[in-house]
Amino acid sequence: MQPTEAPVDGGYLPHRQILIVLGGLMAGMFLAALDQSIVGTALPRITSDLQGLDKLSWVVTAYLLTSTAATPLWGKISDLYGRRLIFQIAIIVFVAGSLLSGFSSSIEQLIAFRAVQGIGGGGLIALALATIGDIVPPRERGRYGGYMGAVFATSSVLGPVLGGWFADGPGWQWIFWINVPIGIVALVVTSAALKLHHVRREHTIDYFGAALVVGSVTSLLLYTAWAGPSDDYGWLSPYALGLISLALVLAVAFVLVERRVAEPIIPMELFANSVFSTANLYAFIIGIAMFGALIFLPLYLQVVAGMSPTRSGLAMLPIVAGLMTTSITSGQVMSRTGRYKVFPIIGSFLVALGLLVLSGLGVDSPYWHVAGGMVLVGLGLGCGMQIVVTAVQNSVDRRHMGAATSSVTFFRALGGTFGTALFGAILNSRLDHHLTVAFGSAVADAGIDTSDTSKIASLPPPVRDKVIEAFSSSLSEVFLAALPIVAIAFVVSFFIKENRLKDRPVPVDEQPVETAAP
Repeated sequence: MQPTEAPVDGGYLPHRQILIVLGGLMAGMFLAALDQSIVGTALPRITSDLQGLDKLSWVVTAYLLTSTAATPLWGKISDLYGRRLIFQIAIIVFVAGSLLSGFSSSIEQLIAFRAVQGIGGGGLIALALATIGDIVPPRERGRYGGYMGAVFATSSVLGPVLGGWFADGPGWQWIFWINVPIGIVALVVTSAALKLHHVRREHTIDYFGAALVVGSVTSLLLYTAWAGPSDDYGWLSPYALGLISLALVLAVAFVLVERRVAEPIIPMELFANSVFSTANLYAFIIGIAMFGALIFLPLYLQVVAGMSPTRSGLAMLPIVAGLMTTSITSGQVMSRTGRYKVFPIIGSFLVALGLLVLSGLGVDSPYWHVAGGMVLVGLGLGCGMQIVVTAVQNSVDRRHMGAATSSVTFFRALGGTFGTALFGAILNSRLDHHLTVAFGSAVADAGIDTSDTSKIASLPPPVRDKVIEAFSSSLSEVFLAALPIVAIAFVVSFFIKENRLKDRPVPVDEQPVETAAP
């Protein structure tokens, strides 16, 4: 394959060249997007086999933690060294973590290797979106929304089904090993297709700032995951308060360092941009609900509704259909009109409505009740997720494209990391409460082991019914707890400023020429 031509029209590529580059980007994005959806339906089986339901959220959280902390560093390094090399390094790290995750023999090993996988995953989606910002004018990005939407939709459809099928058949290990051949394909495609123009410049990398943001995110996450209504690690215990204080101190230190270094990971000047600030705040808040609450839907479908992992994967399709519909439609409308502000407003409203529907789920709820809530949430997420990325890219200087794009991904993932740990703590706390109400002090005597959900079906009918009821009530409260958070996102969405989407610069010889009047 011949190298791509030099960028034209202010650095943007023509349609034919964009399609070539998209091939490489879509391969890498498919790798990361598949991993986000394939793990969920297999989590109950994984935690049952490895005896770790109490650590269920950590299988997701470990990945989110490292991917969140690494995302801004990937973006900054790609600004300095170019997208292609850094994108391929991210693929290699991700594949290595996937291979090791499949060989895990304990829940602790799986969590550790998921953290390695997350380091690579943190760069895949952010770098792909940053590259789109390099080669496609903001006004035209909706035109290519169908391609990117197809990647997410395909991976989202295949992910839950494959996750359930692997868990029921060959083994859950294959949900990680399948990433290896896909990663090899992605490397081959990006080597052939992803040839971009890059201007090297003098630079230094802020490793100290990277260490500070990792420390801050980790401390915040440990606070939400370990603190709780227990005697040792209560929300206001000295241990918990020490963690949250450390997170705040490191965050402040990160800001101070970034204001003084030559090449900050996240340039503080970007926060003076109102679009950048409000869009990132919106991404953070909606990420809490998106990752935090929805990761527990497969648990409802398998434990309460009694579905197999494969069936629960197929049952998740309504949320995929909703997301694909609005992500493509909103992108097309944005390209035609040049307007984007209305979509985050509509999106957060629909997500809130969907969570309200899901909070009403019970033991005897029909599937159409579950599907209706998932469709609403999917429609809402499709309206807002990619639109805010375009809004931010449209509002910043091209030299900050990688840092700005990775910032949106960073704050959305940070919200997801916080939300997963927070709602995991809520689920465990409420489940203990409802089991205590149902069985009193005889919970242990009843032979209930909530760390292995596969054993719930074999419990005596009276005990099983009470356990399922406890799970149902706890999960409903998790969805309800997400509602006020999404309400905040709805309010924030009204403050996202709408700037005219930039188009290709008109060549000088095509600009209109004024003629003198007769």
